[in-house]
Amino acid sequence: MNDQHAHLKECAAEAARVAHAVPRERLDDPTPCAQFDLRELVNHLVLYTSHGLEHRALRTEIPDELNSRDFTADAAWPQEYAAQLDRAVAAWADPAVWEGDINGTPAADVAAMMIMELALHGWDVATTVGEEYRLSPETGEFVLGIVEKYADMYRQYDGFADPAPVPDGASAFARAIAASGRRA
Repeated sequence: MNDQHAHLKECAAEAARVAHAVPRERLDDPTPCAQFDLRELVNHLVLYTSHGLEHRALRTEIPDELNSRDFTADAAWPQEYAAQLDRAVAAWADPAVWEGDINGTPAADVAAMMIMELALHGWDVATTVGEEYRLSPETGEFVLGIVEKYADMYRQYDGFADPAPVPDGASAFARAIAASGRRA
């Protein structure tokens, strides 16, 4: 749990940093996720990686009103996202949260997929606005392992495209990006 929580904390901090770099006038821009413009991607990121992350830790459902909220409508959305991420990461700091299942899936696996969501969609947002999404080599290796573990399942649901080419000597995180079908 401790290493995984450290990766969660790192990805959350980086996603919050990137959120603060999103210019309001760019919210209609296309993203590496063909099904989302930047506003839709940010709303997906905020809903699932902050609110969803906390609700999973608490074993509660996301309130319906959050599912249709345009978080970007509030100019302070990056600050609110960062604060919600802090609450979500704090909820996962309790070792008991990592035990048992969440909707039939081991809690540690749910957390791993949420870390992957933070990293990949954080990278999507960063790439859209010309920022770099920076992770430590250790967290990059962790994300790569998650992507490799779940790639086939995500491809079945069109969450990942076919793997993209990756240059020799690429970092683990760059390999994770490519393995998810994203092109750096």
